[in-house]
Amino acid sequence: MTQQPAGRSTGRPRRPIGVQVSTRPVQSTPVTTRLADIAAQAGVSEATVSRVLNGKPGVAAPTRQSVLAALDVLGYERPVRLRQRSAGLVGLITPELENPIFPALAQVIGQALTRQGYTPVLATQTPGGSTEDELTEMLVDRGVAGIIYVSGLHADTTADMQRYEQLRAQGVPFVLVDGFSPKVQAPFISPDDRAAMTLAVTHLVSLGHTRVGLALGPKRFVPVQRKIEGFVRAVQEQLGLNPETIETDLVQHSLYTLEGGQAATTALIDRGCTAIVCASDMMALGAIRAARQRGLAVPQDISVVGFDDSPLIAFTDPPLTTVRKPVPAMGQAAVRTLLEEIGGTPAPHSEFVFMPELVVRGSTASAPGDRNRP
Repeated sequence: MTQQPAGRSTGRPRRPIGVQVSTRPVQSTPVTTRLADIAAQAGVSEATVSRVLNGKPGVAAPTRQSVLAALDVLGYERPVRLRQRSAGLVGLITPELENPIFPALAQVIGQALTRQGYTPVLATQTPGGSTEDELTEMLVDRGVAGIIYVSGLHADTTADMQRYEQLRAQGVPFVLVDGFSPKVQAPFISPDDRAAMTLAVTHLVSLGHTRVGLALGPKRFVPVQRKIEGFVRAVQEQLGLNPETIETDLVQHSLYTLEGGQAATTALIDRGCTAIVCASDMMALGAIRAARQRGLAVPQDISVVGFDDSPLIAFTDPPLTTVRKPVPAMGQAAVRTLLEEIGGTPAPHSEFVFMPELVVRGSTASAPGDRNRP
C-alpha cells in the first residue's frame, strides 16, 4: 500500500515532467532520462511512455495505467491533461496507526481495492502533522477517483460538516467509516455500537457482576454517544438502575489510549466497579494495568472487556475478552460502496450498520462475591 501522497522515499518534492509536442522530438537530456526512468519502472519502452504522456491512441488501458502509476511512484507530476485519468488511485485517510485496529482496517480496504485494480493511497494524520483537510486537498490534487475516511471529522459532532459538501461539489466520491452525520449526503459504514454494549453488559451480568463501568473517549464523538446509549439501556434493563445514575457513576470519559484506559479504570474502581467495559482494546490494556497497580488480579478480582478484537489481542496476559468489530465486512463494504459511487450508481444517503460479536477469553470471570455461591 502506498503511504502518504508524497514523492520518492528520498523525500524530494514532485517534479513536473514535460509532455512532448508531436511535431518535435525530445532533445533535452533531463527529459530523456526521465522517460527512461519511467519506462524502466513501468516495464515498457520509452516510446510507449511518450505516447501515454502525449495522450496518443494505440496503448492498452493496463499499459497506460502502469505508466501513470510509474509517474506516481517516481514522484513526477502528471501532466495536467492526464490528471483526470488517474482513476486508479483511491485515497484512504485514517486518524493514526498506533491503534492496531486502523492498520487492520487499512489492510482490508487496501487489499479489496487492489483486487479491483485500484491503487490505495494511505494518508495518516499525526499530531502536529497534516490535518484531514490538508490530506484531502493533497489527494484531490493527485486526482484520486475517490476517498474513504475512517474515524474522521464526520464522527465529531462539533466539526463543520460543510467540508464534505464542498468535496462533493468538486465531484469527488467518498465513503465515511465509523461515525454518522445527518448533515452529510454520503454513504456511511458503521459497527452497531449500541449492540456491542448490550453484548458486553449481558456477558458480565451473567457472571454475577452488578457494578459494571464503561471507559470510553470524549463524548463529542458519535460512536461514543452510541456506546453510552447502548450501555445505559442494557444496565437499566438488566440491573434496574436509574439512567441518570448510570451515566453519572458508571461512565468515565478519557482518551482512546492505554493511558486513557488506565485513568478511566482507576476512577471506576474507586466507585466500586468489579467489571469494566472499554471502548477499545488499547483502553482495555490500560484497564488491566490500572487493576494490577491497585493489587487486583484480572479476572479474579476485576473483569475487563475490550472492543475491536485488534490483531494479537488474543495473546495478551490474560487473553482479552472483547467485542469483535466486523473489520473485514466493513472494509469490503466501504470499497464496494465507493466503487459504486465512482461508477455512477451512488448509494443513497444511508448508514450500513454491521453487527459485532462477543469473543470470550480469559479477562472475564465470575464476580468476586459470586464465586462461592452454590
